[in-house]
Amino acid sequence: MMQVLKNIKPERVMFYFEKLTEIPRESGNEKQVSDYLKKVGEELGYEVIQDESMNVIIKKPASPEMEDRDAIIIQGHMDMVCAKEKGKDFDFATQAIEIKVDGDFIRTEGTTLGADNGIAVAMGLALLEDKDAIHPKLELLFTTEEETGMDGAINVDGKYFTAKTLINIDSEEEGYFTVSCAGGVRVSLKIPYKLIKNPYKKAFEIEISGLSGGHSGMEINKGRANGIKLLGRLLNELKGVHGITSLDGGEKMNAIAKRAKALVSTNSDFLEDIKYIESVFKNEFRTSDPNLMITITPCELPDQIMGEVSTNHLINAMLLLPNGVQTMSNEIEGLVESSNNVGVMTMNEKTIEFDSAVRSSVASFKDEIVKRFFAIGELTGAKVTLNSAYPAWPYKADSKIRDVMVEVYEQMYSKKPEVMAIHAGLETGIFTERIGEIDMISIGPDMWDVHTPNEHVSISSVERTYEFLKEVLQKM
Repeated sequence: MMQVLKNIKPERVMFYFEKLTEIPRESGNEKQVSDYLKKVGEELGYEVIQDESMNVIIKKPASPEMEDRDAIIIQGHMDMVCAKEKGKDFDFATQAIEIKVDGDFIRTEGTTLGADNGIAVAMGLALLEDKDAIHPKLELLFTTEEETGMDGAINVDGKYFTAKTLINIDSEEEGYFTVSCAGGVRVSLKIPYKLIKNPYKKAFEIEISGLSGGHSGMEINKGRANGIKLLGRLLNELKGVHGITSLDGGEKMNAIAKRAKALVSTNSDFLEDIKYIESVFKNEFRTSDPNLMITITPCELPDQIMGEVSTNHLINAMLLLPNGVQTMSNEIEGLVESSNNVGVMTMNEKTIEFDSAVRSSVASFKDEIVKRFFAIGELTGAKVTLNSAYPAWPYKADSKIRDVMVEVYEQMYSKKPEVMAIHAGLETGIFTERIGEIDMISIGPDMWDVHTPNEHVSISSVERTYEFLKEVLQKM
């Protein structure tokens, strides 16, 4: 073990977080980390359940004289978004994440950190062995595949729980208590294409890069550029003077696409055209994406390109796909009500696929955005499929856990916390359906730029959040 975080408080939280950075846990590849969590719980002598979805439930008895209190679920997800800087030689399936301490922050060397949501898992494991913690019975729930559609939460079986209160540790700002979130659905649009013989003489790879990216829920309101959408605009401007052979963009469905590229053939020298388009994009996104750039690199001439009909369908779809904020809430100032993120574009043998994350706190708006995908499908011959739908988490007027947390926070820090709704999706909406009527809240330490290689978390905030969590458990 690297022990980069040795002797940093809270020591056992940091111990377990560093251990998690050594275990593969990309969404869909969680068996090793799930088995590790199961092993930790068993070695501590607690009841452990590992279900078919690799979710892990660990039950710790109440502290002495707390046996008559209602049980509480502590919840987080074990998976992470795996993204890295361009050119970074790193394999998330085999290598430990390279962490470092930078003042008050834990950072990495060019990859995502996995503090989203490894910090929650580490806090839960630390609670299991924390002899100073005073608490009612704890039912720790660590779920899988949260980042790609919340499939783990969807498959949780409520029969394993007695608690009627749940604390989710998947928020990203200390002192901000989340009590409501959007619902969502993953939308795949697959456009068929046909290739023809390439009549052109030159070929280039055109790449849009240097974009800020970010979490497609928490940062969708910042107006950041989406590389896939920009590439669609660029190809449309050049339409008629080029042929497309391949293209791809983005990395994760729920991350704003930081890059996109296409292999094009032409008889023209459109370098000046691309320089002009770059200047337009740079002006539009001069604040949100100051490092935006378009590069054009000569390459070997391919034998085939897309036919005219396929090209038109592709470009028209790229232009029409909804992206970014769609509606703002009229009830909560500054809250994004509905959005879509075109997260990934891939080219397969017969289709070009666009993978998007639709979110809304109003079900009818979510449905309306989805209908636009089906309309694009009718216009372009594309197939649309929906996956991993999850419900919104509505605000609960009467909440004991919220009241206790506000009271404890004011006592500990002599200031009021912010109680808020967010646009990002949380697993909490699903738990009402899977576990039953349950009082929930979401908290977390300060972290920034999650889902990007610049992800970092505050060490002091982790310590405060852990101590706050223990105080709340004692108060409950």
